[in-house]
Amino acid sequence: MDYSPKPIDTSQIQLPSPILDLTESLARNAHEVWARQRLADGWRRGPVRDDSLKRHPCLVPYEDLPESEKQYDRNAALETLKLIVALGYRIDKRKEP
Repeated sequence: MDYSPKPIDTSQIQLPSPILDLTESLARNAHEVWARQRLADGWRRGPVRDDSLKRHPCLVPYEDLPESEKQYDRNAALETLKLIVALGYRIDKRKEP
């Protein structure tokens, strides 16, 4: 089976700084959601990934992840924010009363 990914082009989307600031929060939360699900499924931290034993080295707090793993989560978060804008939505922070 030949598979050629065709994500929506977001290369021209420029996000304002306040929206870019969301990237780290989204990346952190994505990791927390992923880790919570893995732990609920019986996975535990291990030195290397082992699917048969349900072990994964990234079952640690976000702060303790290797930079490459954090960057993976940041990229996914950034592309999600850019896609939201590319699809015509706005991201606005609610003003505090």
